[in-house]
Amino acid sequence: MIALTRLNGTTFHLNALLIESVEQTPDTIITLTNGKKLIVVENSSDVIRSIRHYLRSIGVLAAVTKPPDTQSEGATS
Repeated sequence: MIALTRLNGTTFHLNALLIESVEQTPDTIITLTNGKKLIVVENSSDVIRSIRHYLRSIGVLAAVTKPPDTQSEGATS
């Protein structure tokens, strides 16, 4: 879950796995997978940073991120 702030100042927690898109207009609009839209105070960069942190904390980001290739292609030893 990530912590976010509504425009009226109340804090809430959102399951980051339900987020479909994050748009930065004058306000930040988060669209959920069910079509619901939320407007929050945080800018889009902060929301995306929170999502990445959450995904990393539950091991999802590591599962989909390919580790860097340490050997160059065509090199022989």
